[in-house]
Amino acid sequence: MQDVRREWPGAVELTVLIDDDGPRRALAYPALVGRPEPGDTVLLNTTALAMGLGTGGYAMVVAVPDRLPPDPAGPGHLVKARYTPLQATVLGADEQDSPHHGLLREADSLYGAPVIVADLHSALPPILAGLLAERPGTRVVYVMPDGGALPAWFSMSIAQLRAAGALAATVTVGQAFGGDLEAVTVHTGLLAARLVLDAEVIVVAQGPGNLGTGTKWGFSGVSAGEAINAAAVLDGRPVGCLRVSEGDARERHLGVSHHSLTAYGRVALARAQIAVPELGGPFGQRVAAAAASLGDRHELVPVGVEGLRDALASAEKDWGVRLSTMGRRLDEDLAYFLTAAAAGRHTAALLA
Repeated sequence: MQDVRREWPGAVELTVLIDDDGPRRALAYPALVGRPEPGDTVLLNTTALAMGLGTGGYAMVVAVPDRLPPDPAGPGHLVKARYTPLQATVLGADEQDSPHHGLLREADSLYGAPVIVADLHSALPPILAGLLAERPGTRVVYVMPDGGALPAWFSMSIAQLRAAGALAATVTVGQAFGGDLEAVTVHTGLLAARLVLDAEVIVVAQGPGNLGTGTKWGFSGVSAGEAINAAAVLDGRPVGCLRVSEGDARERHLGVSHHSLTAYGRVALARAQIAVPELGGPFGQRVAAAAASLGDRHELVPVGVEGLRDALASAEKDWGVRLSTMGRRLDEDLAYFLTAAAAGRHTAALLA
């Protein structure tokens, strides 16, 4: 290891030297592997480098062989990333040793709390921008399932949103870990967000690094439809955030992405409110027409986007968070960010 480039809660970004390959970026999670120091030899997984991945384009530190971390000493019986070399034991909010077990043991309702569901992790900041521009101070908790990155520590956005006060807390569910609270399922994650962390609004979206195969069903975002079902069965108010793009080169994602149409139109069996942005012009008509196919199953709610471009730019500046989706910045795919912000704006109106 050569030096530390930067760090944020739960993660340290390093410069490492790999044989004759020169300096490369690497990422370590100190809670799992200890904290590497300059001069250390580190064992790396270089899969992401070899594949040229964008979101996860790091060599991942597997171990610091000459200086192992201390053995875990904390309470907890939930094993996440199970039966992998870096499996982690955590204390689940819903397990018997948790101080919250009594509260969650028979819990069965979100008491009408809105639950915004989105496909991509990049929707989290613009959702918050739209929501908090309309209703400052709203207490928002993010529930992160395991469709993308497993460690919540991978997300710089979470750390920046927390530091800025835009996000109150994170609950990691399923095989995901590293949140302020851990839970076994999306259902207990939602209940923990509402009952333990006092969320007024809950956002559910997979972590960074979603997976897609270009097939109708082979993408990790199908979990958005499952999250709609979970929110509804627990007496929440599910709000579907559409994945919309005007800048994606792939036809299946132009306008309303097939991810949203499949997740909300086929996977979600419960009724939700779907925020449909009023984008205007031919592209806005294209989005409205595609969203109309969801009208038999869900309530379509038109949402104006006036002023949301400024709210997004202000959020990026004030919170220090980088608005980016699939490598495209705010004005390179404005429709994507306006659509997510519109879901936040609509949700603020539900709390009025």
